[in-house]
Amino acid sequence: MSLLTLAGVTKFFGGLRAVHRVSFQLSEGEMLGLIGPNGAGKTTLFHMISGFLRPDAGTVTYAGKPLVGLRPHDICQRGMVRTFQVARPFLRLSVLENVVVGALERVTHRREAVAIAGEVLELTGLAEKAGSMGQSLTLPDRKRLELARALATGPRVLLLDEVMAGLNPTETGRLIDLIRAVHGRGITVLLIEHVMKAVMALSQRVLVLNYGELIAEGPPAEVVRDRKVIEAYLGEDSAGPET
Repeated sequence: MSLLTLAGVTKFFGGLRAVHRVSFQLSEGEMLGLIGPNGAGKTTLFHMISGFLRPDAGTVTYAGKPLVGLRPHDICQRGMVRTFQVARPFLRLSVLENVVVGALERVTHRREAVAIAGEVLELTGLAEKAGSMGQSLTLPDRKRLELARALATGPRVLLLDEVMAGLNPTETGRLIDLIRAVHGRGITVLLIEHVMKAVMALSQRVLVLNYGELIAEGPPAEVVRDRKVIEAYLGEDSAGPET
């Protein structure tokens, strides 16, 4: 069943065409990757899906209902939440309190929010740092906290915007395992990612965006061998069987 559907989504910034007539479907339970060079329009697309930007044309439908015109807060409460490229925790709040903020989108009582936050911190490997201040966290832990805060809202769909950026291979591997665990709990995932190791390990299907247009779609192993994708994004060295 299609959970998220985009049809002809378009966005201009002045004379710049950032996204042009993008259409695709995200099925319930799917892990879908979105790749492309810097400036391809990936984050702009996320902004439109999550309510931070309004499309100039096209429709965004979630669970059979239109999203265009809703605020990010409203979309979050309907069960779709996103992370951001740059993790920005509340620096003067503890790790626990950061996640409680997310949980309060889902419940009204603080006691319930604290319980949810505790469970999410266990899942994301941050339980031992629950009392640490947001400003004291390393980059990998800030990435986990960004994910934890999103998970605390109880999402049905999770939009991940470059959660692997800046991580070393070991840290990337751990985050891949965590995202698999999240997906295993029945959460549908759409991820923007430049780290091809993560794209290949996680995605069941991949979309490729270039100059605001979708140029390829399909299983990861096929997409990375597509000549248009190699020329636009991956480079010749990525075309071999080892990719």
